[in-house]
Amino acid sequence: MRRGLARVLSKAGICSRTVAAGWIRAGRVKVDGRVVLDPESRIVAERASVTVDGKRIAEAKRSYFAFHKPRGYVTTRSDPGGRPTIYDLLEDLGAWVIAVGRLDLDTSGLLLLTNDTQFADAVASPESHVAKTYRVTAKPRLPDAALERLRRGVELADGPTRPATVRKIADRGPCTVFDLAITEGRNRQVRRMVKEVGAKVVKLERRSIGSVELGDLARGKVRPLAPAEIRALSPKP
Repeated sequence: MRRGLARVLSKAGICSRTVAAGWIRAGRVKVDGRVVLDPESRIVAERASVTVDGKRIAEAKRSYFAFHKPRGYVTTRSDPGGRPTIYDLLEDLGAWVIAVGRLDLDTSGLLLLTNDTQFADAVASPESHVAKTYRVTAKPRLPDAALERLRRGVELADGPTRPATVRKIADRGPCTVFDLAITEGRNRQVRRMVKEVGAKVVKLERRSIGSVELGDLARGKVRPLAPAEIRALSPKP
């Protein structure tokens, strides 16, 4: 199968497509001994010899991690506004990794990190119906009717949400704390859903992705995923 050259490098698990495109435009990448400058140039990876800086690329060992993202960090590798990113916290993991989906600046909790782009795409895709569970603190208190609306799905500017799983934890002072599980990943979706039922999120933490739990993983720390966790989230043949 023919694929764009930047995608071939990305699928090998050595860099992102954006980084690969930069390498290609800089003349660092050769295909069968010839410099190729177009990141979208299509090749049959299984038949071609692809080198970066004279070194032939090889399929990187697949790596999978759980990471506890603290509030106050963005998920991108760099930020034009100079805000701290999760990569400022990550030690050398022995592999180039990307985040599976994103959490916004003010959201903490579970992120998955991997160099397996097919795995990342499958977990993040709404078509996979992988549930992401969030611990939500909303103000003012939400009546049972509002929580039921979240369960059924609410109408947002970009269309109706899918039905969600909602489990109320407690009313605490002026706030309601509850768990919300969704199978989509729209931009700031949880915050927008809560706003639609008349409240504002004051604290948001992702507790799980599929069967992978945040558990007692400390803020800013990483752990490898167990083989069973990887299998449970991996795309099925």
